[in-house]
Formats: sequence, structure tokens, C-alpha cells
Amino acid sequence: MPTFPPTAKSARRIWEAAMAEAPLLDVKGLEAWYGESHVLHGIDFDVRKGEVVTLIGRNGAGKTTTLRSLIGVVGKRRGACIYKGADLLKVAPHKVARLGIGYVPEERGIFSSLTVLENLLFPPAWQAGGMAVDEIYGLFPNLKGRDSTSGTRLSGGEQQMLAIGRILRTGADFILLDEPTEGIAPVIIEEIGAALRILKDRGMTIILVEQNLRFAASIADRHYVLDQGKVVDEISNNALDANMDRLNRYLGV
Repeated sequence: MPTFPPTAKSARRIWEAAMAEAPLLDVKGLEAWYGESHVLHGIDFDVRKGEVVTLIGRNGAGKTTTLRSLIGVVGKRRGACIYKGADLLKVAPHKVARLGIGYVPEERGIFSSLTVLENLLFPPAWQAGGMAVDEIYGLFPNLKGRDSTSGTRLSGGEQQMLAIGRILRTGADFILLDEPTEGIAPVIIEEIGAALRILKDRGMTIILVEQNLRFAASIADRHYVLDQGKVVDEISNNALDANMDRLNRYLGV
């Protein structure tokens, strides 16, 4: 942090205000390929600390590829993804987690050979501030008392809770969530939504890929609409109802 002389307190206040407004993640001109297939064609968006931002769009619009590009598990990438001053495109994939970024894939990635507790304890804690197991059980009561149950014997919704809880234990404070409500019973969707609102209240930053607009609207601050590998619109959550006709045209509803 720069130092300011006593006569420059106003300059300091201006500098601090600018820092408070700076995005935690700033993505500019992100392109990505799977082999010869060019999937992202110049994605631009930003996320501020403590926000929940959704990526919405038709299937194949590039939502999941955007998340995977941030953690480096696609092929070729180009552009810039500045997170806490570091360009994620220049960070080795195995080091991204050390920056406090956690990824929960759509397929959840639960290990069938491990119990619920072993799944929770499997990834290392990359930074301080991670949740203890008891805290995770408090957030997701369905998991409590299931320590010795095989992770894949849980219901789909409970596996989603386990996948999120596993990331929270690592100390990650920026979570990438890919389709967390896909194929899940409505009662479990409500419980996951309640948990995400608690995390948001605690200052967690989340990028959410989600088809369920009702669910997304219950927690999100802003929505980015993707189409054919580009961001084509941005809609604030409080303006969502007023823009549903436009949004439905994007989604082909």
C-alpha cells in the first residue's frame, strides 16, 4: 500500500475508494479452444469481492468453458483474467487453488471409493479461513451423521452439498459453481440456495453457471448473458423482471 503525507489525506481517500471499486476478477478478451474448436470469442466481464454473478445462456454458449478457462483446464487460451493482480492465464492450473479459487464442476467429482468424511478431508487446505468439518455439517445438515457413508451413495443433491463443502474446507473464498441445481429435488435446491446466501453474507465471492433463473435470482447480484462464446448482455438482478422478454429471446424460451 502506498504511503501519503499528512497533507495528502484526500488523495489517500480517493485511492482507497478506487481500490474498493476495483474488480476482484477482471476478464478481458478471453478466448479458448478445445483442440481446433474455437469456443470463446472474446469474453469480457468482471466480478467484485462479495458478489454473486451468474453466467447464463443456451447450451453450448460457453458458460462452462469460461469457468474451466479461469482454472486452466482447457486447451489454448488467449486474453487476460486478472485476479488479485495475477493473470490466471499465466498461472499453472495446479497453483490456481493456492490463490483461493475453488471449482465445483457440474459432475461434482465425488470419489466413490471414499466416505463422506474422507471426501471432505481429501483436498488440502490451501489458505487460512477454511471451514471445519463441523461448520460444513452446520451449513449442510443432510451430511451430518453420514461420515462413514460412501460419497456416491448420497442423493444427487447431497453429493452437490458434499462437493461444495469440500471446497469450503480448503479456504477458498472465490467459488466457481457449475449448474449446482441440475437434476436436484426442489427441497434440496432450497437448502443449497439458503447455504449460498449464508456464504454470500460472509463475504464469499461466487460465479454461478445456472439454468434455473428463479434460483439464480434468489442469490445473484448481476447476470451476464453468453451467446456463441461472447458476453452479449449484462442485467442487474433488480432489473431482471423488467428485462425478461429480452432475456427469453436470448435463451430461446
